[in-house]
Amino acid sequence: MKKIRNFCIIAHIDHGKSTLADRLLQTTNTISEREMMDQVLDDMDLEREKGITIKSHAIQINYKHTDGVEYILNLIDTPGHVDFSYEVSRALAACEGALLLVDATQGIQAQTISNLYLAVDNNLEIIPVINKIDMDGAMIEEVKDQIIELIGCKSEDILLASGRTGIGIEGILDAIVNRIPCPKGDPEAPLQALIFDSVFNSFRGIIVYYRIMNGSITKGEKIKFISTDQDYVADEVGILKLTMQEQKKVQCGDVGYLITGIKNAKEVKVGDTIVNAINPAPMIKGFSEVKPMVFAGIYPVLTEDFEELRECMDKLQLNDASLTYELETSQALGFGFRCGFLGLLHMEIIQERLEREFDQTVITTVPNVSFIAYSTKGDIIRVNNPSEMPDPTQMNNIDEPFIKAQIITKPEYIGNIMTLCLGKRGMLINQSYLTQTRVELIFEMPLTEIVFDFYDKLKSQTRGYASFDYVPIEYRESDIVKMDILLNGEKVDALSALIHRSRAQEFGRKLCEKLKELLPRQQFQIAIQAAIGAKVVARENISAMRKDVTAKCYGGDISRKRKLLEKQKEGKKRMRQIGNVEVPQEAFLAVLKLDD
Repeated sequence: MKKIRNFCIIAHIDHGKSTLADRLLQTTNTISEREMMDQVLDDMDLEREKGITIKSHAIQINYKHTDGVEYILNLIDTPGHVDFSYEVSRALAACEGALLLVDATQGIQAQTISNLYLAVDNNLEIIPVINKIDMDGAMIEEVKDQIIELIGCKSEDILLASGRTGIGIEGILDAIVNRIPCPKGDPEAPLQALIFDSVFNSFRGIIVYYRIMNGSITKGEKIKFISTDQDYVADEVGILKLTMQEQKKVQCGDVGYLITGIKNAKEVKVGDTIVNAINPAPMIKGFSEVKPMVFAGIYPVLTEDFEELRECMDKLQLNDASLTYELETSQALGFGFRCGFLGLLHMEIIQERLEREFDQTVITTVPNVSFIAYSTKGDIIRVNNPSEMPDPTQMNNIDEPFIKAQIITKPEYIGNIMTLCLGKRGMLINQSYLTQTRVELIFEMPLTEIVFDFYDKLKSQTRGYASFDYVPIEYRESDIVKMDILLNGEKVDALSALIHRSRAQEFGRKLCEKLKELLPRQQFQIAIQAAIGAKVVARENISAMRKDVTAKCYGGDISRKRKLLEKQKEGKKRMRQIGNVEVPQEAFLAVLKLDD
């Protein structure tokens, strides 16, 4: 155990975390030149394209130190985006130290700070590293001052490196060995291992990744998962190199994998504790269940594809513990799922993965957050979906979730950010200057307002110079109403939305205008209405396609033409009563992209 070091890399999105990991693997010859490629630990195409880590990974590095001793370094890679803070917390719980990576050209940003606080809460040894020092715009001294102010370290403790060119990589490896403590644990105690990830393999079932806190795990041993209270046999155990390497036994303090032939995703809970079935140890503390923040309906384009979509959702959940879903039906879209996501990026990624990995084209409904409604009888109802909203006459009040948003930006963009956040019903709590050129703004705002397009607008208002992070705080009473969209008097339940009363009319008007553009014209007139209860707040008409029925009348009495037009009018009236309005898929997507 003296030779083991477990560490992770924490950074803001785009600060070069995956590139630094590549260099560490290359410098220690963990990976051959032939296997080397950019972002080697990111094995999804999506991760490479977006330049983000979605799934956390683990890999074991063998490093020969200058004192001649060979050390085992377990790198547990973590995602950087705010939506995946749950994965970050699992990875941190399995480590003793963290490299705090800061971009020399951008300095400290919002997620650097939030991930750092997570690491400090887990009592990790922090090694500050300034990356990208070879770039033209590198502000090394300035960023050093920011780090010293943030974590209170000495200037000489900060390492300088470049993940792209490999400068300073040896120094980082030395610091990992010298500064990060070795794992503490009792090899003789009963087995106690923390599950920090799981992946699905179509041949082997679910492969569980864990870090052993006490004891050891042997092939063929009878084990138990505490939270599900299920017993299994460890068919195969081993360590994680670039591929899995089987071992007879994985020792205390090490990171490894376990195959037991589990086929059902619900049986493996990330954050659960693996113990010996005969002599069980207590559960490892400090782990919470995943809480989805944003909800949306996912439906197959063709109703007959529903069963196939259900299988795909099951498989996706094996790879992504933070996705939750339940069955839902809609009059407009048929059978589908009500899914809970960690945030909007998470929702976009699930949608893309369904399309790429499983060839499933899906329709996503308007995303919304979870509200709490209090009925006049004193019942508490959790509303994740507009259709679950109780009748206003039977409701006392409704609470919506609020978040604390932390925005770090340049001083010249304060005005733009204020306008944006106050327009989204935000309240400024604090404004402080971190340095002369960086200001931190803290707002309290409703999560509902962030769900749509807040992140994109923030980026455009600040030319990309603002970093954003948030934490949920509490539920507060609010004037939330359900807005329905009616086509020819028929409700389209998939377009219903829960929205603050002050924003409902404007939102309804925009939506009606957008639908007018997107809905195909019919032989009869279509009325598009946005309504709150029985009150219509916005309306647009799509005029009927007109066929010239009088074309065959050459001259003659006007009454002949009138007779034909009256006949057409009657026909259109009848058509309107029985005619269905087809809503194209773009109309459901348009709701997500309503521009101001």
